[in-house]
Parts: sequence; structure tokens; C-alpha cells
Amino acid sequence: MQKRITLAHGSGGEAYRELVQEVFLPAYSNDMLRPLTDSAICRAGEKIAMTTDSYVIKPLFFPGGDIGRLCISGTVNDLAVSGACPKYISVGMIIEAGFEMETLVRIVQSMARTAKEAGVSIVTGDTKVVEGGSADGIFINTAGIGVFSNGRQPLAQKIAPGDKIIISGYMASHGMAIMSARENIGFNPPIESDVAPVAALVDKVLQKDCVINAMRDPTRGGVAATLCEWITPDTDIVIYDELLPVRPDVAAACELLGMDLLYIANEGIVLLSVTDRYAESVLQALHSVNMGKNAAIIGEVRKGRGNVHTVTEYGTRRKIMMPRGELLPRIC
Repeated sequence: MQKRITLAHGSGGEAYRELVQEVFLPAYSNDMLRPLTDSAICRAGEKIAMTTDSYVIKPLFFPGGDIGRLCISGTVNDLAVSGACPKYISVGMIIEAGFEMETLVRIVQSMARTAKEAGVSIVTGDTKVVEGGSADGIFINTAGIGVFSNGRQPLAQKIAPGDKIIISGYMASHGMAIMSARENIGFNPPIESDVAPVAALVDKVLQKDCVINAMRDPTRGGVAATLCEWITPDTDIVIYDELLPVRPDVAAACELLGMDLLYIANEGIVLLSVTDRYAESVLQALHSVNMGKNAAIIGEVRKGRGNVHTVTEYGTRRKIMMPRGELLPRIC
């Protein structure tokens, strides 16, 4: 364990996992936290899901979104992929003295629009103001609560041999949008982030009487990190490069910059591990919603030894590892 916090600890990769396992989990450990899923499953009259996240993205505004849309979408999405129906959001802001009020209003209005789009209510909040230079403008924390109603149950979040791996849309768009905006890379037209709440998309899938073994929104660390977290000592995951849905501009940017799209962050798609017999039904449900029209089956789960591989267009295999270090800091 490193002696000091580095940017890698916020990446969603190996250093982040070490921080959680060696610092946070021993201190906070309880039955609700221990599974380390995107939302904790709690009881409060009826079963609820609860999640929290902090947003330090740079820049605050980027093609396709802003920190306000991002923080509401990210919290809603963590609740949705647990199987819960998102309901309530809290908002905590740390704002630098001297921050432009007009900019704050833009962010707050964006949060309100996104909450309305997602069908959630912002019900409580807190604001702190710090000296200039302390918070890079504004940092935001959001917490969310979702409920399991109408017989809906939490997902097992455990893959099984024979499952199909399904992705709900184009991948790597968010991370490449942030990189190009931050570094002033002159893509024309600009690459846009996919940031959006996915609750309606997930609800469409859960209305089907299908067996979904695991579901995640592949944010930091991208699809690669989620797949590496899913594998167990007796399973492998195999995906196929030629089946990965990616926008042409994003694919071109990744190739130009020498970046692997599997490791690039997403903020508006869902990754699912679905029992084989239900895969086509889930795919049809995704295709019935506009934001799921590019959904695709990209691979499968097999009996194995805890590995993730991609099969390239040439038929060769490439091992996918849990990301280490920081590919792109402050993407959320």
C-alpha cells in the first residue's frame, strides 16, 4: 500500500481496489457494505438501495454534458443497475469563493433537468464555501436512494458459465470527450460524452421475465475494469473486438492517440451478464429504447480460471488485465 494518495487511487483500477480493501472496508465493514456493489442494499420499512459518489471532473462543461448532468446521471445509474428504482437524491457542494454565480446557476439547472429526465427528486443538500484555490471551482457529492417495489429483487451480481455479455450502446465516448476537451484536441465535430441516466433503459429490461445475473455501468476503468471485477476463480470471459459497438469518431480518436477503448470511461451505457436463453429477449428490450438501439452481444462467460480475453479480428487472443495507474484522471 502506497504511503500517499496518488491520482491512480481515483482511477477505478488496482490502486483504487487496494484503497477500498485495505483502508475503507476494514473501517466501515458491515453486511450491507461488504459485497462492494454499486449500491448498498438496506432495509428501511421496505428494501432500499443507497449509493454515494463525489464529482471532481475537469473541465466542468464538456461536449455532451457538464458536472451537473454527470453527478445526477452517475448516482441514478448506480441505483438502477442494482435493480432498484431510483427515487431520491441528496446534493452536497464544496464551492470556491469567487466562483461565478452564473456558472453555478447553469450547473444547478442542468442537475434539475437531469433529475426530471430520470424521474428522481433532489430532496436534501448542503453547501460549503472554501478559500479560492481549494476546490478547483466546485466539487459535488451526491447520494441516492432507490426502492425495490412491485416484487423487484436485487440482482445477484454474479456471472455464470454460459451467460452472454451484452453492452447497451456505444462505448468509450465519455472518456474521449473529456480528454479531447481538456487537452484542446481539435476534433471536428467535437466528440460528445454519452452521459445520461439509464434508469428507463434498465427498467425496460427488468420488465422482461429474464434471468440477469449481473449488471453494471462501466465508468472508471471502462468495460475492462467491470469484466475483471466480474470474473471468479472458475470462470473466464471472452469478448470479440469485431462485436464492440463504438462510434467512428471515438474509434478514430483512440487509434490516433494509441488508447485502448476497453479502458475508457463511459457514463451512459450498461453492461449485462445474461443467461443464454434470455439474451435475445434482453437485446430486443434494449433495442426498443432509443438509447439502447446500438446494444450488442459482445461475448460470453465460460468455465475457466479467472481470465478475461478479447478475440481480435485476426483470431488471436489478448488478455485483459485490471487497469493499473491512472489513464485519465478526473473524468467524473
